[in-house]
Amino acid sequence: MQVTVKGKQVDVGEALRTHVTENLTNAVSKYFGRPIEATLTLSRDAHLFRADIIVHVSRQLIVQSQATANDPYPACDAAIEHAAKRIRRYKRRIKDDHHRQEADFVSAPYTILAPREEPAEAEAEPHGAAVIAEMQTEISTLAVSDAVMRLDLGDLPVLMFRHATHGGLNVVYRRADGNIGWIDPHGNETAALKPAAAAQ
Repeated sequence: MQVTVKGKQVDVGEALRTHVTENLTNAVSKYFGRPIEATLTLSRDAHLFRADIIVHVSRQLIVQSQATANDPYPACDAAIEHAAKRIRRYKRRIKDDHHRQEADFVSAPYTILAPREEPAEAEAEPHGAAVIAEMQTEISTLAVSDAVMRLDLGDLPVLMFRHATHGGLNVVYRRADGNIGWIDPHGNETAALKPAAAAQ
């Protein structure tokens, strides 16, 4: 697995690079024979160090985690452990998903908008939000349980997918109470989704 360790306004030494590469490779290789790549970015968060990890297990399966600590090594170790916990939680399903053919998907435009600012009292209502970036994203065809797994592994706030049974667009999202919400405009019978273990 190709591991990249980089600093964001933080100097990353060779010793830390080696430490992260070995530990992250060991944590991921227990479950995947050929993960694509992983990136750990170390940055400052006020007086703390923050480590953000993104592991591309396959083209459509991503594991993300982050942690903060007073020193770089504990921050990196905690982020690696959080990623390992997510992988362990779904280890059987991940292996099945990994050995299956890649899920069907469609490409869709994805736009990032700047937040709207409050207009001055004398100004009229602002026209539209400024576009920061335009790109493409993939909407996979998944079972609801697989969509929940991907939401949790990727530490995502929301995931849109095509329902594997009826092909309609569905959304799963993380609620403020830690549970997972599921929106199915087709009105299919919904099963209660168990909380996706928010504690990392």
